[in-house]
Amino acid sequence: KPLGLWLFDVPEELGGQGFGMLAKVVVWEEVSRTIALPSRAAALFSPDVSPILYTLKGALREKYLLPVMRGEKRSCFAQTEPDAGSDPASMRTRAERTQGGYLISGAKRFITNAHHAQFAQVFAKLKGEDGKDSVNAFLVDMDTPGIKLGRPLQLMIEEQPWEVFFENVFVPEDQRISQGKEGARLAQSWLNAGRIRHGARSAGVMDRCLELAATYANQRRTFGATLADRQLIQNMIADTALELHQLRLMVYQAAWKYDRGEDIRDEAFMCKFFGDDRSFRAADRCMQIHGGMGLSKELPIERFFRDQRSMMITEGAIEVLRMALARM
Repeated sequence: KPLGLWLFDVPEELGGQGFGMLAKVVVWEEVSRTIALPSRAAALFSPDVSPILYTLKGALREKYLLPVMRGEKRSCFAQTEPDAGSDPASMRTRAERTQGGYLISGAKRFITNAHHAQFAQVFAKLKGEDGKDSVNAFLVDMDTPGIKLGRPLQLMIEEQPWEVFFENVFVPEDQRISQGKEGARLAQSWLNAGRIRHGARSAGVMDRCLELAATYANQRRTFGATLADRQLIQNMIADTALELHQLRLMVYQAAWKYDRGEDIRDEAFMCKFFGDDRSFRAADRCMQIHGGMGLSKELPIERFFRDQRSMMITEGAIEVLRMALARM
């Protein structure tokens, strides 16, 4: 609050400051320079609210969005499945129509905050009147009969996402928050903003790694000269500086287009896979330059290395995003 950043990413009509995407990018990049803050789902300046919740109206807004804003409820985003991560069209979780609503059955995996959430944004396939399946979004209270938490998944990073199982979970008709293809569109809108955030985070990590590498290269002496005098080390530092500049321009332009209401699917994909890949390389170079100390938890490098390697898989594997970009 003293920094003037409280609720910076919350719309003004909900009491926030309503920063645009470009301003958000600047904040995300800066806070990503440190490992003192969570690398994912960092609800530091406001409650963790996905863009989907902002679309709620009337009674649903009173039941779900406003309690989240007041800190009374938390939500989780349940899309990924054991056999449907980067390919959501392959999801097996289904919703079947029943009297007064729907019955949802299926399994979700890698669901962050599932153990803390009071409700979930659940994506499931529903057969339409034309007989074709489409992905739909539902708001599901986590204490509804038929929901079972599985095990927390122990990962190479600090986060522990969960498995969640649904067995004939009843959801009232009014808690279906998408129609037809709108469910996939809602999920995609959330992911596009998240992919820009990936790029911004990557820029912050690269900036810190560049600073650490250059500082250490000027201090460390081997065989009568500093590492900064070695051409191999110079190349590592130059490559990181070059790729950081490329990424910043890419992320800032994507955020600018987002704020103008333009379609940024292509740019969001680029920010995500270029940023995650290059930031991991930057952390790897920084670790190599530091030698044994780069492996130490006394420095943030090994944490950057692990986090950025994981980013290359989550919210869209870089291979899948390349394929999607080529198709578009």
